[in-house]
Amino acid sequence: MTDQHILKAFDEDLRELSSRLAEMGGLAERLVADSVDALVKRDVLMAQRVIAADDQVDALQRDIEEKAILTITRRQPMAIDLREIVSALRIANDLERVGDLAKNTAKRVLALDGEYQAQKQLRGVKHMADMVLQRLKQVLDAYGARDAERAMDVWRRDGEVDAMYTSLFRELLTYMMEDPRHITLCIHLLFAAKNIERIGDHATNIAETIYYLVVGEVLTEERPKLDTTSITKVSLPR
Repeated sequence: MTDQHILKAFDEDLRELSSRLAEMGGLAERLVADSVDALVKRDVLMAQRVIAADDQVDALQRDIEEKAILTITRRQPMAIDLREIVSALRIANDLERVGDLAKNTAKRVLALDGEYQAQKQLRGVKHMADMVLQRLKQVLDAYGARDAERAMDVWRRDGEVDAMYTSLFRELLTYMMEDPRHITLCIHLLFAAKNIERIGDHATNIAETIYYLVVGEVLTEERPKLDTTSITKVSLPR
C-alpha cells in the first residue's frame, strides 16, 4: 500500500470515529431532554424508552473504543492524529456517563409512578436541565468545529450550574420542611437535580478534552467556581 493510500485510509478512520461520536452525542442529548420531559410530564412510557435507549449509548461507546484501538494498532499515529483518537475515547466515556445519568433520572419517574402534582417544584429542575443541555450542545458543536474557545466558554461557566444546584437544593429542602407530604417527591427531585449537575460536569470534561485536542496541552487551571453558600446552611422553621 502506498503512503497516499495509507493516509487516505487513516483519514477515513478518523472521520468514522468523529461520525460515531457525533451520533453518540446526539443520542445522549436526546436522552437527557427526554428524561427531564418525562419527569415534568409524569410520562412513564417516555421514561421507559429513555432507560431502554441507554443500551444504544453503551453500544456506541464500545464501537468507538474498538475502532480507536484498531486504528492505533494499524496506523500507529503520532502527535495531532493520536490526540484525535485519545480525545474521541475521552469524550465517548463522558457521553456514556451522560447516558447513565439520564437513565437514572428516568428511573425516578418510575419510582414516583407518574402520580404527583408539583409543577412549582419541577420548574427549578427543568430550568437547570435546560441550562445543562445548552452547555452539552455547545461543547459537542465545539468538538465538531474543533473550536477550543467555544469549548472554553462552557468551561469558564461551570460554576453557574453548581450555583443553580445549590439554590435548588435549598428550595427543595424548604418545601420538605414546610409540608412533609412533599418529602418523597422532593427527594426524588434532588436525585434528579444531582444527575443533571453531574451531566454539567461531564460537559465541562468534554470542554477540557477539546482544549487538549486543539491546543495540544492539558488544561491545568482549576475550574472557576462561584462563591455560593453551603447547602448545609439552611434555616430550620421555628
